[in-house]
Amino acid sequence: MDRIIYGLVLLAVTVIRCLPLKVCFAFGLAIGWILWWVLPRYRRLAYENLRLALGDTHSPTELRRLCYRHFLHLGANLICALRVSALSEKEIEACCEMVNFDELRRVVGKGRGTIAAISHYGNWELFAQLVFHIRPTPCGTVYQAIHNRSVDEFINASRQRLGVQTFDRKRGFTGALQLLREGGLLGVLIDQHAGNSGIWTPLFGKLASTAPLAATLAERTGAGIVPISIQTVGFAKWKTVVADEIPTAGKSVEQVTYELNLALEAQIRQSPADWFWVHNRWKTPLPEFLLTNTKRGLFIPDDQPLKPFRILLRSSNWLGDAVMSIPAVRAIKMGRPDARVSILSPAKIADLWRAVPEVDEVIEIPAGASPRAVARQIQGRFEVAILFPNSLRSALEVWLARIPRRVGYAGHRRSWLLNQIPRDPKRGIKPAHQAYQFSNLARKLGAPELAHPFPESLWQPVHPTRIGLCPGAEFGPAKRWLPERFRGVMEAVSARRACEWTLVGVAKDAPLGEEILRGLAAPHRNLIGKTTLAELISELRTFRVLLTNDTGTMHLAAFLGVPTVALFGSTEPALTAPLGENHRILRHQVECSPCFLRECPIDFRCMNAITVDEVVEAVLRAIEG
Repeated sequence: MDRIIYGLVLLAVTVIRCLPLKVCFAFGLAIGWILWWVLPRYRRLAYENLRLALGDTHSPTELRRLCYRHFLHLGANLICALRVSALSEKEIEACCEMVNFDELRRVVGKGRGTIAAISHYGNWELFAQLVFHIRPTPCGTVYQAIHNRSVDEFINASRQRLGVQTFDRKRGFTGALQLLREGGLLGVLIDQHAGNSGIWTPLFGKLASTAPLAATLAERTGAGIVPISIQTVGFAKWKTVVADEIPTAGKSVEQVTYELNLALEAQIRQSPADWFWVHNRWKTPLPEFLLTNTKRGLFIPDDQPLKPFRILLRSSNWLGDAVMSIPAVRAIKMGRPDARVSILSPAKIADLWRAVPEVDEVIEIPAGASPRAVARQIQGRFEVAILFPNSLRSALEVWLARIPRRVGYAGHRRSWLLNQIPRDPKRGIKPAHQAYQFSNLARKLGAPELAHPFPESLWQPVHPTRIGLCPGAEFGPAKRWLPERFRGVMEAVSARRACEWTLVGVAKDAPLGEEILRGLAAPHRNLIGKTTLAELISELRTFRVLLTNDTGTMHLAAFLGVPTVALFGSTEPALTAPLGENHRILRHQVECSPCFLRECPIDFRCMNAITVDEVVEAVLRAIEG
């Protein structure tokens, strides 16, 4: 197959080199027009790149026109690149004007080596044909070899015909370093996505992995760096523009790499249709698009505003599960400095996410909204979606929204809707806490470890005598301790310490609250069914301690730094205990627990085993701290 491809390339080049340059340019324009129509995926990529880079200075209509012109220029320059490699020096001079070339001669004349910072811009293959302008200075270029060896050798022969030396970067940089130390000129491409080996630094205000090769070679050899571009200025006409030398003395490799990006920006703004916009320059890394573990780190000047990396997090539907995912959300936000975190949340728990400092935006899912309606809310706004629920529906929402990267566990028959699926953490003998499932997902994406699961900045001074009680459990009665025992605890604690009890819960727990308070003399307030989630958060912040079943309110109190006394029976504390410190778990292991049932089918022995006296002592110890 390689031989067939080489034969076809050789035939095409032979034909093209028989044509006048202007005919090649016209033919290339036609090729570009065809590519515009037959490659919609690359057309969308080019437009998105243009919007990202120039959207602050160009209207959508102007960007679409630029995108179309880019395809025309790309076709014309690719075909002409095959022709110019056979032109004479006189013919090259006739079709390519030199602008500010004295600056290059000045830097080369210092005899310390010069790096030409070049890019995929205009008719970039002309670079190798212009070396006769600075003879007798030796010239070379670093290149990336292509898979087809015969084609690679053919391309290199075209570049070498006027004396350019070529250095395959896969074979090391010994030859390139030697050329620079001998005072030569070395062309180095600076505009390709560099993956995990690059420095993350802004390009048009958006973090991009940038190859540090040019800056590194300059640091090691003392060479000067001069940005050079080749612009399309007419029908089969180009100009080579030499920018001013980039000073490197006293600067780090990271600083110089950033300044090379600034120089590239300036070149692109001069003739935006000429740059290679169909290259995914701001590619989202796989799998770790969060940058905590990036190999070469980040360089962001203090005065450089960053365009956001837009992350959508699909919240769990249950309050408790959502709270347990907060540490993962915080870690994701801290994973890169440009992260903008939006939460897609059911309306009933949206106020929880508004209380999380790391969340930049909350998007509410209206009750009864279809997946397609949700997709319309979020379409075109995000680069990444991370799914905390394992449901098919949550994956369908982001798939319909065409979010480019969709991350989540395989879940329920939804793998085909995702394009990044981390492995579930393996559980050992000891069960893993549910929060670990969420945090593991964040770590797989490159998020950092947190010293504390919840932000301590949310903690507030509490009322010294106010105790909260959450006697309900939305999952079912199997998780609810006995009403008369709650009443007994309230009476016993009040007899030993001055305090005020506040009952909280959802409206359907109102009968349970009335039963607990029947005949109670201790000071109390009953807010069951009387608070919104935002109001509940405000109330919880005033509690000295919360006595609770295994509920979402228990997790909410832990998030706010409120100590809890949590009663477990049918569920497993190792999986869902409140996160953080200063919590007391009361649970008696019986032969049938944990059963995870909504209703106990036998004698409720797990909850009956928890006595009033031990709960009273736990509450008093929690009050005393």
